[in-house]
Order: sequence, then C-alpha cells, then structure tokens
Amino acid sequence: MSFFPKIVFQYEVEEYLTKVFRNNELITALGTQEAEKKYQSLLSILSHPPAFTTVRVNTHLASVKHVKKLLFEEIQKQFKGLCVPVLEHPKLQDILLIPVIGPRRDLKKHASEVIVGAQCGYAVLRGAHVYVPGIVSTSRFMKAGDLVSVYSDIEGKCKRGTKEFDGVKVFLGNGISELSRSEIFSSNGQLKGLGVRMIEPVYLSPSFDNVLPSHLFLQNLPSVVVSHILNPQPGEKILDMCAAPGGKTTHLAALMHDQGEVIAMDKIANKIKKIKQNAELLQLNCIKAFCYDGTKALSVEKREDKQEGPPFLPESFDRILLDAPCSGMGQRPNMVYLSTLKEVTSYQPLQRKLFTVAVKLLKPGGVLVYSTCTITLSENEEQVAWALKTFPCLQLHPQEPHIGGEGMKGAGLSLDQLKLLQRFDPSAVTWQGMDVNYLQGSREDDLISLANKDCIGFFIAKFIKSNSK
Repeated sequence: MSFFPKIVFQYEVEEYLTKVFRNNELITALGTQEAEKKYQSLLSILSHPPAFTTVRVNTHLASVKHVKKLLFEEIQKQFKGLCVPVLEHPKLQDILLIPVIGPRRDLKKHASEVIVGAQCGYAVLRGAHVYVPGIVSTSRFMKAGDLVSVYSDIEGKCKRGTKEFDGVKVFLGNGISELSRSEIFSSNGQLKGLGVRMIEPVYLSPSFDNVLPSHLFLQNLPSVVVSHILNPQPGEKILDMCAAPGGKTTHLAALMHDQGEVIAMDKIANKIKKIKQNAELLQLNCIKAFCYDGTKALSVEKREDKQEGPPFLPESFDRILLDAPCSGMGQRPNMVYLSTLKEVTSYQPLQRKLFTVAVKLLKPGGVLVYSTCTITLSENEEQVAWALKTFPCLQLHPQEPHIGGEGMKGAGLSLDQLKLLQRFDPSAVTWQGMDVNYLQGSREDDLISLANKDCIGFFIAKFIKSNSK
C-alpha cells in the first residue's frame, strides 16, 4: 500500500500512457498481467521521493573522502545523532548517497496547518524547509513559534490567504512557524526567507541550505551517469546544448579537470545567469555560457575568427550532450501532472530539431549522448529508432557505466539495440520505505543496488559519428 496516492494525469494523457505501457511488443514479451503490474507500480512510485539523496562532489576542489567526512558530521548534527550512513558509489566515484528515512507513518498531526504549493511540497519531501513564497494558506491564528502541520495543495486549488482549506491535500510533516500569519500575508512587499522550519518531515532527508556550497552539487543519480557516459577528456571542445541549471555542465568541466572548453547553451537568460553562478561557485573556468536557441546553433555562413559563441560551424565539437527538453514525467516526487496531451506530444519535434543540429555540429568520430528525464517511448526509444534511420553516420555505442535497465520494447528496435540503451525505471522497485532498522540490517552492496533502481525515471542513448561522410 503506497503512502501517497498514485500520480494523477489528465484523462487524455492517462489514455496515451496506458497505450504506451500496453504496446504490442511489451505485451508479447511480458504478458498482459505483468505489463499492467509494472505500469501500476510506476504510477505509485512516481508520487514518492527517491530512496536516496544523491550529491555530486566537486572533485575539482576537494576529495570525495574529505567531503564524505564533513557531510557525515553535518548529517549527525541535523539528525541529532541518528546514525545515517554516507555511502560512496563503486561505479560513480564522485557521488555520495544518503539514505532517506521514511515514510514515517506515526507522526502526530497538529491543529495549526500550513498549506504549500505543489512544487514547494515536493522540495520538502526531498529535505527542504518551507520558504515564504511557497506558502499558500495558514490557519487563522497561527503565530511565530507555533508547531504546525504542513500539507501540499497538489491540485493547485487553494486560494492564497485562505484560512481553512478542505480540498485535496497531502501531509508532509510537522515544523515550527518562523512567522505569524499576518506577517506572511499582510506584508506590503514580497516576503522571502524561511517560513516553516521542518522538524518532523514525513521523509527525513538532510537539508543542504548553505551546506558545503562549493564542494557539493545536488543531482539525481542518472543525471550524474550521463556525464560519465559522455566521458569528456582534457583539452576537448564539448557542447552542452540545453544546459540549465548547469549540473551536467559543471560535472563535465570537473571530469575534464577544467582543461579544454565546455560551451553551455540555453535560450532563457536567467538560466544562463544561474549556470555562470554555479561555475563561479565551483571555481570552474573552462565553461562559457551563452543565451541561445539550440535549434539555431548551426552556422550557415563563415564565422569571425574571434567569435566564441553560437552559431557554430559544422563539425566543431568533440563531444555533445543533448539533455533534451522533455515532458519530465520521470521526475519524483510528482502527485499531479498538469500538462495536456498536446503539451506532452509537442516535445518530440523539438527534440528532433535539436538532435539534427547536434549531429551536424559533431566532428567525425565524435560522441553524442542524448538523454531525457521522462518515461514515454516517443521521446526515448522512438527517437533512437528515428535517429538511426535518419542519420546513417550514427551508430549506437555501449554505455559505461551501465547502471540502469535496457531500453523499453515498443519502438521496433532489436534486442541488441535495446541492450545498448539505458532506461532508469523506478517501477523495478517493490519495497515500501526505509527505517533505521532496515538500514542497520542491510549490506552496503544492497543499499547501492537499491539506489541504482529507486531514482527518477530517466533515459540515455550514446551514439558515435562515423568518420565516413
């Protein structure tokens, strides 16, 4: 029995996904019952956070061992002596894994309530405190210092400033209010800062507010895998086509020992500013970030010799990462997915435009890695089938490390081709939470194996461009 309800989709999207996960190839391979069981398991687990918090160590500035020691001390302090291990991953040697305790089913609920928006709620489930901009409603007489129970308005129906809310809400845990109701809702200016300090979250996960900011980067496990698969080398010229917020960009730079050039592009100016801030914070100098639309990044005319930024001449890059804009259905936790079917299906054409530009910008012999954080066939395996048919110069290549499962059936790819793909499928997880007793009774290898499976939904394909024209 899940702690939270299954993720809810709009009716047309639900119908669309049902067809995807009951496609003929899949039914033939698994049988109707097993295919349905996997799909229902996926819907349940998407509404829960992953079982581990993953942090990538900025190895450009510090060793993993040193940061592990500092992080363990910080967690001991936050968890008031509760012994939660910090694990090193044997195949991803620049990340640390912290088990998430929960869901905790025995927490007492308080009369005073705080309602937060869905996005704020998801952040709380992954270890954050509640900040004022995320607060939608509070009980009528709430004062600073009150013990409060925090709930998420997962459907977005609570009106700002409401004194009582009887709509669909999900309990996130208990905290202490830092401000009164009147301070939150009567301010002339837009208040910022801490609103509720969580003391009994349903999922106990460390807060990383100002914790070793130049040494750590919070990143989902598959997002770290991507950069290792691209495997950039010192001195190379790398393109990160859709780079915001810069987690993969900074990882690529660190893997290259800050030697070479990482070009990061995104078409939203504020996101480029964030990439530059992250590069500066992590003291990585080989990153150059540009506000530019990736679909227009190929130059059809001769460039100025001194021009650094886009558009670029054909065959300019040794390796390209296309972590494509996608429907984001693999993100966790997510209890209500609001996008329409039209929005969901709009990503495939955009991804193909970006992919076409990437192939032309890649040098012969170069590596192109395509990834998404979604679960559909149309944005993942179907894109691979299309790419192999459209670009004879591309060949699928084995991935190292290969931690996720193989690709999903339904796009007409051969079994050998599916084995070269990497799909992180959280429906493979059958357990229902982690407590201290489970931690103490588990071997480290088993915990690592669980972390590899119980993560966000994600997809990776690696291509090599042949030398022949």
